[in-house]
Amino acid sequence: MVLTNSRDPYASSFNLSDYLQERRRQVEVALDQALPVIYPETIYEAMRYSLMAGGKRLRPILCLATCELAGGTIEMAMPTACALEMVHTMSLIHDDLPAMDNDDYRRGRLTNHKVYGDGVAILAGDALLTYAFEYIACHTRGVPAERILAVVSDLGKAVGAAGLVGGQYVDLASEGDPDISLDTLDFIHTHKTAALLGVSVTSGAILAGASDTDIEHLSRYAQRIGLAFQIVDDVLDITATAEELGKSVGKDLRAKKATYPSFWGIEESRQQAQRLVNEAKAELQNFGELRQPLEAIANYITTRTY
Repeated sequence: MVLTNSRDPYASSFNLSDYLQERRRQVEVALDQALPVIYPETIYEAMRYSLMAGGKRLRPILCLATCELAGGTIEMAMPTACALEMVHTMSLIHDDLPAMDNDDYRRGRLTNHKVYGDGVAILAGDALLTYAFEYIACHTRGVPAERILAVVSDLGKAVGAAGLVGGQYVDLASEGDPDISLDTLDFIHTHKTAALLGVSVTSGAILAGASDTDIEHLSRYAQRIGLAFQIVDDVLDITATAEELGKSVGKDLRAKKATYPSFWGIEESRQQAQRLVNEAKAELQNFGELRQPLEAIANYITTRTY
């Protein structure tokens, strides 16, 4: 069991906004240093165009939070945190392509392929994906090799056909299908969204040497916030504006995709997301006050507006 310790600066008075701002700043600095522009410049510029476009940086922040929760440090987890954001950015670049969701805007500006063309965008995504694994292997310090190997293995599974790629395929194959089931929709988002969020949470704990029992609790926490995150995304695609989201809205409806609101309606979808968040927080009860960042992030998922 992981208990509160004196190293936790947020134990007595936790402010999520301050925490996210500081961790986001640390991640931005690390990402900027991780990816300089060298020859051939265009591919690195395309990689940086999407990687440094801002965003919530939720996945790296979750990795850092769980590493600290399990008694580790930001320094030992930062290479993996950066790698997670590289993988996530790859998925956004590829998801926006004409062969996928065909989006023109992401994070308030033109998508990668709209600036660099389809070919360069594909290569930029590929380069970010492969560099992510290289970066974990070459830049992680102060961590036993077997833990690094476990993180690399888990990330590979989360991104491949058993995870993100498999979920994306079923998502594409289900477009326009009026008979898609709720089980299929859950499969899509358990793999497409929750798998990467899951490894974002567990990787930090693995790096810090958390017990198998603690990792199981954190994995269940991550799966639930991952699905809740997607449900809220589906709701925001209906209720928010393009300016608020920084990307196109209503695209699921236009593509005739099944969404959680199409099964439950908006209000029931919100209630289901809140139920998942409550279940996620229940998995953290044995972690003492160091659980505060993860609890607050879970609450944020259902209250966010972008």
